[in-house]
Amino acid sequence: MHGMIFLELQRYATERATEDAWLALLRKAGIPDRIYQSTQEYPDSEAFALVGAAAEALGMSEAEVQTDFGAFIAPGLLRIYRNSLIAKSWKTLDLIEHTEEMIHTVVRIRNPGARPPELRVTRSGDEAVILYESARRMCAFAKGILAGVADHFGEHIEISESTCMHEGDPACTLHVRLVPRVE
Repeated sequence: MHGMIFLELQRYATERATEDAWLALLRKAGIPDRIYQSTQEYPDSEAFALVGAAAEALGMSEAEVQTDFGAFIAPGLLRIYRNSLIAKSWKTLDLIEHTEEMIHTVVRIRNPGARPPELRVTRSGDEAVILYESARRMCAFAKGILAGVADHFGEHIEISESTCMHEGDPACTLHVRLVPRVE
C-alpha cells in the first residue's frame, strides 16, 4: 500500500485520539520502529494491522474505522488531484463516474507498484452503480471516501450495497444515489 495512506492514517490517529496514539498503534500492530515515506510502497498487512489496532483503541469495528478513515482522507485526495485530474465543473457523481479513467489510470502509470481498486461505473441521472474489485476488499474504505467526496461538494448521498466480497461475492456493488439535503 502506498506510503501516503500510512501518513494519512497517522494524521487520522492523532486527530481522532491523541498525539501519542500513532506510536501506540504501531506498537499494538507489531511494527513499532516503522517510519513511513510518502513515495514508498509498504505491505498491505501493516495497514490492516494498524486499522485493527485503531478499531480496538477507538472501540469501533474495523469496517467502521475504514469508513471513517475514508471520509477523513477524501479532502486530501481531492486536493492532490484537483488541479490536474478533476474537472472544475465536476461534483460527486461526476467524480465517481470518471475516477477509474482519470485518476486510477494515472496513479497506476505514475506508481507502477500502486494497486488502486478497479471500478466499473454505470451512471444514470442522480445515481451511479459502482462495481468495486480489489484483492484488498476495502469496500468500507471506498464508502467512506464516497461520503467524504459528497461532503466536500456540499452534497448528500445514500450508499447501499447489493453484493459484497465479504459475503463471498466476487465483487462489491455499491449503489450511490444523490439525495436532496434536508435542512
